[in-house]
Amino acid sequence: MLQIENLIIQFKTHSGLFEAVKNISVKIQKGQTLVIVGESGSGKSVTALAIMRLLDEQRTLIQGRIQFQDIELTSLPEKEMQAIRGNRIAMIFQEPMTSLNPVITCGKQVSEAIKLHRKIDKKQAYQETLNLFAEVQLPRPEAIFNSYPHQLSGGQRQRVMIAMALSCNPELLIADEPTTALDVTVQKTIIDLLLKLKQERKMSLLFISHDLGVVSQIADEVLVMYKGQAVEQASAKSLFTNPQHPYTQALLACRPSANPGSGKLPVISDFMHVTADGKIVSTGLNPNEFEKQSSEAQLKGHKDNGLINKDFPILEVNNLSTWFPIQGGWFGSSKQVVKAVNDVSFKVYAGETLGLVGESGSGKTTLGRSILRLIEPTAGQILFDGQDLRKLNQTELRGVRRHLQIIFQDPYSSLNPRLTVGQSLTEPMQVHQLYHNDVQRREKAAELLERVNLLPEHLNRYPHEFSGGQRQRIVIARALALQPKFIICDESVSALDVSVQAQILNLLQELQQDLGLTYIFISHDLSVIRHISDRVMVLNKGQIEEIATPEELYQQPKSAYTQKLINAIPRIIY
Repeated sequence: MLQIENLIIQFKTHSGLFEAVKNISVKIQKGQTLVIVGESGSGKSVTALAIMRLLDEQRTLIQGRIQFQDIELTSLPEKEMQAIRGNRIAMIFQEPMTSLNPVITCGKQVSEAIKLHRKIDKKQAYQETLNLFAEVQLPRPEAIFNSYPHQLSGGQRQRVMIAMALSCNPELLIADEPTTALDVTVQKTIIDLLLKLKQERKMSLLFISHDLGVVSQIADEVLVMYKGQAVEQASAKSLFTNPQHPYTQALLACRPSANPGSGKLPVISDFMHVTADGKIVSTGLNPNEFEKQSSEAQLKGHKDNGLINKDFPILEVNNLSTWFPIQGGWFGSSKQVVKAVNDVSFKVYAGETLGLVGESGSGKTTLGRSILRLIEPTAGQILFDGQDLRKLNQTELRGVRRHLQIIFQDPYSSLNPRLTVGQSLTEPMQVHQLYHNDVQRREKAAELLERVNLLPEHLNRYPHEFSGGQRQRIVIARALALQPKFIICDESVSALDVSVQAQILNLLQELQQDLGLTYIFISHDLSVIRHISDRVMVLNKGQIEEIATPEELYQQPKSAYTQKLINAIPRIIY
């Protein structure tokens, strides 16, 4: 179906040519699923875009062959490529919100693609679109047809993108990280749907991912990429049961273990390093031995530290509700409310990590922000260190907020792009009048960067000059700048590669041990929640389903909703 031979992709930059893909060769057979796996920057998406001829040809040099059946794509005239792109080869992009036009209804976008490639009239295209929406299991196809992208959930938008990709019966479907930002339950339905459609339509599938649990469930063949190189290629079963390359072994080991509280997570550098001449060398570390040593050290550490004070709840939430009015009726009067958080009560003890889990729309983020009064609650009581936060005026609240911090999901949008890292770290210190002068604040900022494994010289750089994992470390340093007691981590590792995620989780646990921090850790990834949490609270439609230790929750869940979340966790099946 597709054959790539000796593919080299270079980008023209101000400092010369940057080689993003380094001489890879791979085949996809008819009806086969090939998965390309690797971290950000490994060249996965660039390879897919080269197949589709969507790279800027003025700024990109491509060598090698990309042959689709009997057609050489790299030398094909653009007009002929347009007849293949979206028609015989289709692509689902990672983030549907940036791929769909926000001012055109979803149905019109799909029907326009059908009319363009299949030369049928408006009425036929409308019916075809409704049929596709039904095929990808979208509810109420007619309503979805007339909806704009922002009116749909993330899972529904992804289904619209799949419908658009399938609209011209492609022979090859490229799916670039199509489930990365989705809840485990939505992710499972999207994977099941893709496998079902692939079988029914006899398509070939090129699937790109960094989640090895997802990879094992969908792949026939796996290509592992690292910094533009193909380091290993094997059948899915062979790769997961007997990985040969140290990088593949490291990726498998970095995933949070099935054992709760399993200590420090391994990272890529534990298993390999790159020499000055670019060769990858194994450290010889056995993943199983690492996990055993780490678990023993973690258990001993908890026994010695006595970190959690179960006699003292640092936070007590009583009957908290946050409702949002829906505009309707005459002159915009409110007739209904969305009960985002509805009569929630719980305690968090000093030194504890309370995991907060649930699907999108369950109220997790609203609850976190309501506790900090970033969103004003409708009713209830929030006691922090015995003080009712809802009774404080804005001046009093500002003083208390020094001790309550939040790490947001997207570090890039929560850092001011016009401020250097140093300015972002020292600004909160100035507001709360910490330290005597700017020199001392800058010294503290440099200390904080070193604390999160960055360098003091990074103080003068801007957010866009860092990777996603480095930006997340900067946001953690900023949260620590005011010496807080309590931090809410809101999906703080959800968009990170598995290896970077392991580094951030290790850092958060290390900081908790050293500084005596208390966390509420919000996530839809139950493997991460299981690894980092002392107790887990399951939220569904604004209400608590259950609170239990990770062991109790996973082995004996009390509610059907919790069981559904656990069943949807992608597990390596070999």
